[in-house]
Amino acid sequence: MRGRAKEQPAEIGLVVEEVTTEWCGEIVGIDRDLRTITLEDRKYRRRTFPMGPGYLIEGSPVILTAPVQVAAPARATRTASGSVAVHDVKARVARQSRIFVEGRHDAELVEKVWGDDLRIEGVVVEFLGGVDDLAEHLRAFKPGPDRRVGVLVDHLVPGSKESRIAQSVMRSDVGKHVLIVGHPFIDVWQAVKPERLGFDRWPDVPRSIEWKKGTCQLLGWPHRDQTDIARAWKHILGGVRGFQDLDPTLLGRVEELIDFVTAQ
Repeated sequence: MRGRAKEQPAEIGLVVEEVTTEWCGEIVGIDRDLRTITLEDRKYRRRTFPMGPGYLIEGSPVILTAPVQVAAPARATRTASGSVAVHDVKARVARQSRIFVEGRHDAELVEKVWGDDLRIEGVVVEFLGGVDDLAEHLRAFKPGPDRRVGVLVDHLVPGSKESRIAQSVMRSDVGKHVLIVGHPFIDVWQAVKPERLGFDRWPDVPRSIEWKKGTCQLLGWPHRDQTDIARAWKHILGGVRGFQDLDPTLLGRVEELIDFVTAQ
């Protein structure tokens, strides 16, 4: 038996199921005056329902109530990365050192979780559009003792193309002031814990299929064109509240890069 329903304040990000329609989705909108909620399912479809009884959370019945209004919250004591928050401090003038990441999605994820820390440290993150031309980017940047470069690479595993490029760069004349680290995931999407998005594991995509498109297809998400892929990424990034929603493998690598480029 499911037991008696308990009151549950509606909250953005809460996943519920409306029992009469079996519509399951994340709360993406709350109207206190109309006493309604808007749910978005895994295919990004949205429906509006009234607050009240008739909902399930992880199989248990709940009565959705209006969010509790509270006084302005105390200032955060931690940043999204888990660091101690430092308030009323101006962003540092950008250092000459940089962190390079492969693509826009990598840069947006790093900004969301480590953005506060990076601004205080004066570290700029740039995306490259892939690592095939990494050596040329580094030679143009001219790394040095005060111009260190940290590079975050996707799929940095033994025998991969990315691994061979990294080894070549580190042996080159620019490698002395460069640190290249990576994670084992094919794409940074996989660094987001799948449970945060409502499924148990990222799907296995055949090599013959472009990974992001195949991932969306296997998850039942729209995947026809780049607009659908961008929408999928927005949904994934929206599920990230902070470091707790990322795989520890990525967390350690980014922290390592920040330490490297900020070392005096």
